[in-house]
Parts: sequence; C-alpha cells; structure tokens
Amino acid sequence: MRIEKQFSIFMVNKPGVLAKVLNEFAVDKINLMAISMMDSVEHGVMRIVGGGVEKIRELLSRLNLQFSETEVLCVTLGNKAGALAAVTQKLAAAHINISYAYCTAGAYGGKTTGVLKVADVAKAMHVLQGFEGHKKTADAHPTIRHNPTGRR
Repeated sequence: MRIEKQFSIFMVNKPGVLAKVLNEFAVDKINLMAISMMDSVEHGVMRIVGGGVEKIRELLSRLNLQFSETEVLCVTLGNKAGALAAVTQKLAAAHINISYAYCTAGAYGGKTTGVLKVADVAKAMHVLQGFEGHKKTADAHPTIRHNPTGRR
C-alpha cells in the first residue's frame, strides 16, 4: 500500500487525442502504472498514476493540457474475485468515504493495483495496515510499499 500522485488530465473528446497523449508518454519513457478514462460530450478526463511526477508535470505543461493533481491510495491486490471488495468493506467499516476507484489489469493469478481516492488517506492507510483480506491466504494481504521517489 502506498500513496501516489494522480494526475487528472482534461482533453478534447476527439479521435486521436488520447493516442497522441499516450504516445508522448511513451516517447518520454514515462511508465503509467494505472489509467482510467472518462468521457463527456465536451471533454475526456484521463486519470493516471505513473513514474516520475516531475516528468509528468513537464510533459503535460509542454502539451498545454489542463490537469490537476491529487493524492490517491494504491493497494496491491490479488487478481481474484472479491479482492477490491474486501478492501472497500474494511474502509467502509471505518467510515472512510471512497470518492472513486479503479484498478489496473493484472495477469491471471498475478497481482493488480487498486487506486482509491479516499477522504482521509492517512486514516485509510492505518485501517488497512493490518488488513488480512477475506481469505486467509498470502495473496489476501495488501503489500505495504513505500514510494522510493518520495524518500529523501
């Protein structure tokens, strides 16, 4: 479990815009760990968590894209039915609101990452610190990791 910086990027909802932006991430060798895309009539909102926060800021500014930043909680989950449900139930029991959530795609039997925008990140981390999941298996434990880019 770790806190990451998420970027919400506002883009024109037209063919090719998403491809262009994602290609720019590739050219700058910025690895995206999680992505979510939402659309409306006027614009699309891409939410990303990726490596190199400064590089992401520079790229988005260079592309003249409007964006915002927020902290999100990233929880490593087993790629199986009920893994995210168990985490959300634990947070609900502690009265922690989840504004939205999305997950990365994981390989069969592998791990995946749940990205949660919660009202109180510190409290959520504390609540999930000893989380054992809904089954007593090694896969049910969220992995606690610290972001190495956040260390000084």
